[in-house]
Amino acid sequence: MSLEKIIKIDQIEIVGDYKAVQVRQATVITDDGVELSRSFHRHTLSCDADISEEDAEVQAVCNAVWTDEIKAAYQTFLDSQTPLGE
Repeated sequence: MSLEKIIKIDQIEIVGDYKAVQVRQATVITDDGVELSRSFHRHTLSCDADISEEDAEVQAVCNAVWTDEIKAAYQTFLDSQTPLGE
């Protein structure tokens, strides 16, 4: 019996006007190569996020889609929002 836990990024999606990047991480438990379980964790990154701790592949996707124009449009959108309670 050889249990193994594998954690990998298995899906990267780009969504919305401001190119939010959704990342799905799969955790797979196997026993002698036979999958016993699989679970997922997801997180979303906006173009103002610090991506320095992200997987290299995720960083590459973010850097490719988050152009200066996208970042400026997102900042304009944020600036136009009324804070809660006002």
